[in-house]
Amino acid sequence: MTTDRSRLGRLVVLTFLTLVVMSSLTPGRFLTAANLESMAFQFPELGLLSFAMMLSMLSGGIDLSVVSVANLSGVTAAIVMTRLLPADVTGAHPIAVIGAGTLAAVCCGILCGSLNGVLIGVVGVSPILATLGTMQLFFGAAVVWTSGKAVIGLPEALQQIGNGSAGGVPVPLWLFLAAAAGVAVLSNRTVFGVESRLIGSNRVASWFSAIPVRSVLVRTYLASGLIASVTGVLMVAHANSAKADYGSSYLLESILVVVLGGVSPAGGSGRVVGVSVAVVALQLFSSGFGMLHLSSFAKDMAWGGFLLVVMMANQFFGARRTTMGKI
Repeated sequence: MTTDRSRLGRLVVLTFLTLVVMSSLTPGRFLTAANLESMAFQFPELGLLSFAMMLSMLSGGIDLSVVSVANLSGVTAAIVMTRLLPADVTGAHPIAVIGAGTLAAVCCGILCGSLNGVLIGVVGVSPILATLGTMQLFFGAAVVWTSGKAVIGLPEALQQIGNGSAGGVPVPLWLFLAAAAGVAVLSNRTVFGVESRLIGSNRVASWFSAIPVRSVLVRTYLASGLIASVTGVLMVAHANSAKADYGSSYLLESILVVVLGGVSPAGGSGRVVGVSVAVVALQLFSSGFGMLHLSSFAKDMAWGGFLLVVMMANQFFGARRTTMGKI
């Protein structure tokens, strides 16, 4: 716990330094209400996918299919709303149409996550190989279903989810906060969360401790798929359309956020607050680089450098603490 707090403290310091530097480089533009509101609309999508990735990594695995699950779920919701239950044809209330589409998306995410869980937990396929295969499967299914085109003509009320505010706070930010609270409770305050962490720490010992490893892994990837499906609906609401390849860059970014946030790639340890701070830090980078009109390659290089600095700092202070303990 002390190590996690130390890592979080260093990440917070670096995030604050990033805020100061970007504010200095773009005076009068970065720390404005308009820019802060814009960032609050942007980062929740990546944040939700990072929570999905975090759950799989805590169990010692990885979910490379999160973006494909999100897009397939979003496409499913859009098709239900525009082709199966169009409000102008059925006379249904737009809220009912949106609810039906969202329910379809959630069911899609649960099915996709369950498939990942069965492949990994029951069949025994390596997480990286299983989710790499399903990533292509889900992406292909979305392309075939849409013929590679964007699905448009969605209810106008749907835009309130991706671009509206409630109580003066962007709706996507509310969804991010709710997901953060839910994942924190799930991973820290439930038997399932504790068992998932134990499996990530030592799977062999978990078997001998009578932990239902197969069942926990299936539920882990099911939860990941569920969060990804909600992200898919948010992405559709934000863009007011659905397509098979939306948010393609989110996969590597979500892995970066999770590792940057202190989640161990080997499994077993990590905190929601660390992932939350990490996604905010990357959004500060992204917004600042956009205002400086720097290329996306420079942004990727800066993100990589930021990650290396945090990892080296964690390694240095961890080794120093170990040495002091021996003395």
